[in-house]
Amino acid sequence: MTISIGNDCRISGSTTFSGRVQAANPTLSVGSNVDIGWQTTIAVGNQVIIEDNVRIAGRAFIFGYSGHPLDAKRRANGEGDDENQVGDIILRKDVWLGTNVTVKSGVTIGEGTVVAAGSVVTKSLPPFVVAAGNPAIVVSQINQQQDQNEVAEGGHHA
Repeated sequence: MTISIGNDCRISGSTTFSGRVQAANPTLSVGSNVDIGWQTTIAVGNQVIIEDNVRIAGRAFIFGYSGHPLDAKRRANGEGDDENQVGDIILRKDVWLGTNVTVKSGVTIGEGTVVAAGSVVTKSLPPFVVAAGNPAIVVSQINQQQDQNEVAEGGHHA
């Protein structure tokens, strides 16, 4: 497995990185200024890309592969997962995953999107939204203009 980590990253203890054995070269690419919280697992099927300024709270589970086939007999024989169970995961810049979020294979989470604690992301999410639930759905938009005004004013509103 190939792992690259940018500058100024914080990876908390008890975090697990794994790569799918059947993949030629599973790749984990972490940008700069990324926080990966306590007890997070990142299971790389082919590739997981985490862009700059991403925040991943504790106990997140990002899985690009399951490790086991759906067929019970094959699973009992210790066989690995099927190719259709494997997919890339991309977290675009400024994404924030709350505590205990699960992200399934084949998912891209758009720039600036926030995923609420305990959510399960089974499908790609657009940029600048808040998503929540199991499965995660978009519950609101993030107003970019308001965020920029708050920064310019030097504070935020509760």
